[in-house]
Order: sequence, then C-alpha cells, then structure tokens
Amino acid sequence: MDLGNIKTIPPRLKWNSEARDFTPWLANNIESLNRAIGLELEVENTEVACGPYSADILAKDTGTGKYVVIENQLEKTNHDHLGKAITYSSVLDASTIVWIATEFTQEHTKALDWLNDHTSDEISFYGVQLELWQIDDSKPALRFNIVSKPNEAVRQAAKSKANEDLSDKRMFQLELWTKFRDKLAKTKKIPSLQTPRPQYWFDVTLGKSNIHLSNICNTDANNVGIRVYIGNKIADTMLPYLESRKAEIENAIGQPLSWNPNPNNRDKIIALTQSTDFNDPTKIEAALDWLVQYTIRFRETFAKIVAEAP
Repeated sequence: MDLGNIKTIPPRLKWNSEARDFTPWLANNIESLNRAIGLELEVENTEVACGPYSADILAKDTGTGKYVVIENQLEKTNHDHLGKAITYSSVLDASTIVWIATEFTQEHTKALDWLNDHTSDEISFYGVQLELWQIDDSKPALRFNIVSKPNEAVRQAAKSKANEDLSDKRMFQLELWTKFRDKLAKTKKIPSLQTPRPQYWFDVTLGKSNIHLSNICNTDANNVGIRVYIGNKIADTMLPYLESRKAEIENAIGQPLSWNPNPNNRDKIIALTQSTDFNDPTKIEAALDWLVQYTIRFRETFAKIVAEAP
C-alpha cells in the first residue's frame, strides 16, 4: 500500500510576518480558532492601539458580549508576549486572553493554568499551539492544540461553595439550567454553551454581537420560554429585517411567535413560551425537553438568517 509521509512544517513558511501575514489571515478565518477553543468570536479590529503598543486582534465573544484579546506569536512563548497580552486586556477591558504560539514552554503553560485557577471565573486564559501539517507535498493543514484553558472542575468547586448561601429560588434556577445545559450538550448541535448560573435566563449565541437567544425560566408565571434578544445598538435595523422574513421564520420554527411584545423597550425580543408546573418533576422534564427542541430549532433558523442580514 502506497502511503504518504506526514510531517510538520514551520508556520513561517506560510506566514512570514505575524503582523502583516498571520494576524490578517486569522482575522479573516476566525472560525478555525472558534472550533478549537469552543467559543464564538467575532473580530472587532486588528492592531488595536494600547498606548504605544498594539493588540494583535480584538474580538468579541458573541455569547457574553465581552471582549477577547488574541496575542499571536510565531515562535516559542516568552514573558514579553504574556505581559503584553495581560496589559492589552486591562486597557481594552477584555475578559478573555487567547495566546497563540508555535511552542509553549512548560513555565508559560503552568502560568496560564495558575491564572485560570486563581482568578475570577469571569476571566479566562487560553494557550493555543499553532501547527502546520503536511502529507508529502500537499497543501499545509492548520492544527490548533489547546495547551491551557479554564479548568471547569476547579471553577465548579468554587461555585458550589458560593452556592451554599443561595435562596431556594436561585438554587432551583441553577439546577434547572444545569440539567438544561447537559441535555443540550448531549445533542452536539451547539458548539459553545455557557456555564449555568442561578438566574432566570440562559443565553445561547447566534454568532453575531448584540443578538442572541435568551432562554427563560419564570417561576412566578410557571412557564419557560425562548427569546431572540436584540440589543438596542442594532434593534432599529435588525428587527425590521427579521420581520420581513417572518413567514419564513415561523414556518421553520413550526409555531407562531410573539414579535416585539414590549414595543416601548429599546431592546427588542421575539419570543415563544410554554406553560409548565415547576412543582411537578415530570412536567419539569417535559419543559426541559421542549426547551432543548426549540432552542436548537431557533438557533438553526435565526443564526442562518442573521448571518444573511445586509
């Protein structure tokens, strides 16, 4: 059997300069990084000024609306780039740092792990090794290896301790969203899911800033629901655009939706709700299954249509 030889090649053979070559390429191909780290990032700008220096890429996590600094290094990691990444994040008020390099020293990997374990769960650090693979003389293939990321077990333990003082209502919401996230994760339909929190909503990204799905658990009204939440920055253009495709959307969802039920609010919503009984465990399970089914249907429908927006 004739087999090819697989090998790694130096990334600088494709991208000679970090600033001129790799950074623009990554900004235009951010989906490859999104798949590797499990986030949905939307590039805001490149070479963003931070005093006398410049952050390689400033992105936004569409799931949280928070900023992400991406620091690129086509060589072995060094203290200079780690310090710059932290400085840029403080200046730009970013909550996540993604440090990309061709080789991570053991010391820098441990530093990222330590930062993830000892900082707030609102702050995250990712170490991503960049490799190029080739079979014989084929085109090079990109591979991102995650060498460090937030330790969910450590953060969950810290949350568990903090949750000891939660009210019964907040604890119920946390348990409900934890079950919901687990059910949704099993479908493997949505790549990035937020950490459950003791609150009445659970957000799911649509791949664009200022618009997302917001699942709700209304314990007072005994219902659950799914809302397309449109921030006021884009509401004036996005809501009319979505309304122009109302028939197509409702046909895909399979249900009539409530369009802009609170017209005086600056933020706009499109909603679907379902009654339940939070005192009945079997009805809670049914409500969770309903949420999972329609969250997937909403996301598949709205993510595609939002991506086509002019």
